[in-house]
Amino acid sequence: MKNSVREEIKSYVEINRDNYAKNMGVDDLHFQMFNMDYYIIGYYQAEEWLKKHDISVFEGIGVCWDWERDYFGEVHSKFENAEELVNMLAYIWGYEVLAELQEENLVV
Repeated sequence: MKNSVREEIKSYVEINRDNYAKNMGVDDLHFQMFNMDYYIIGYYQAEEWLKKHDISVFEGIGVCWDWERDYFGEVHSKFENAEELVNMLAYIWGYEVLAELQEENLVV
């Protein structure tokens, strides 16, 4: 994960953390923050997010497919647009950031 993405997601977590129960564990917090709502809304905004972080569509798809292979043993995702791709990347990297914050005792 690129540092610019890590810092952005970390900031997102810190800004939005108070919207969730204080005793919510990392798994539940991750689900609420990155699965119940979109991280980025809009195709254009998603394309700009990829450009901002210097992530090509193919690089992003590769990250997602590698993650699926690691967790499910096979790939099923077909990304029809940048919005789907960016939100999946935020889902994957959001968990990594939350795990790091947990190690630093910044989240439960």
